[in-house]
Amino acid sequence: MHTPDQSKIESSVRRALEEDIGLGDITGELIDPLLIQEAKLVCREEAILCGSKWFESAFNLLDPDVKINWNQEEGSLIKKNTEVATIKGNSKCMVASERTGLNFLQMMSGIAYKTYSYKQELYGAQTTLLDTRKTLPGLRYEQKYSVLVGGGQNHRMGLYDAALVKENHIISAGSIHSAVARLRENNVKLIEVEVENLDELNEAIKSQADIAMLDNFNTHDLLKASEMAQGKIKIEVSGNIDKEQIAKLKNLNIDYISSGDLTKNIAATDYSLIFKSVD
Repeated sequence: MHTPDQSKIESSVRRALEEDIGLGDITGELIDPLLIQEAKLVCREEAILCGSKWFESAFNLLDPDVKINWNQEEGSLIKKNTEVATIKGNSKCMVASERTGLNFLQMMSGIAYKTYSYKQELYGAQTTLLDTRKTLPGLRYEQKYSVLVGGGQNHRMGLYDAALVKENHIISAGSIHSAVARLRENNVKLIEVEVENLDELNEAIKSQADIAMLDNFNTHDLLKASEMAQGKIKIEVSGNIDKEQIAKLKNLNIDYISSGDLTKNIAATDYSLIFKSVD
């Protein structure tokens, strides 16, 4: 299991708490500041648990003495109506933390479960499922971590950690060959080129690019591209990839499938934090 960066977690959670609490929780002033209360976290639907460290941080930052006991592990497949965790801590702090903690948990679990569902469609294939940069601003780390938990892999994190030559780059450089050659001169080791037709794929192969991203190819051209690429270049299929498309692509000889749908069309997982009555 990928271990998340605690400093990144706390930075994101602090921003989220500040966004929600602002100058103070107005109705929270009704709660006895010394009251200790218990609650249970319940998942209302089948899900992949993801974001537990963010959930913990939302409570720990306001109440360092809070106790959270997990009944399920990060990345586990949980059944509907499962009691996922129990919490005991300062009631006023717990109420202030609740929404932030749940927001991270429901978003991240939703992405992890969607990724898991996509992976199930690819069962038996040698194809690697990738995410994209189509993420919510400020939450890319969380969303890409969730893809990993769901069983997918990360494409580049940003513009800074991998080369992906697209149409505008090709126009500026003059050709696919020129773009690849210039990147090689800059000691770029892994180069991917987005191609829109079989002629461009052939140029990418001749330029000795490492990966060709096939953008919105039809099934006939995908089959032809797979034959052309065999042993010469790895291929990645992209463009409007959803769960239905995944099933159709499974039996093709494809190295990678990338889908923005994993992180941009999010169905939040239904979690509830249920507080126990105070005697």
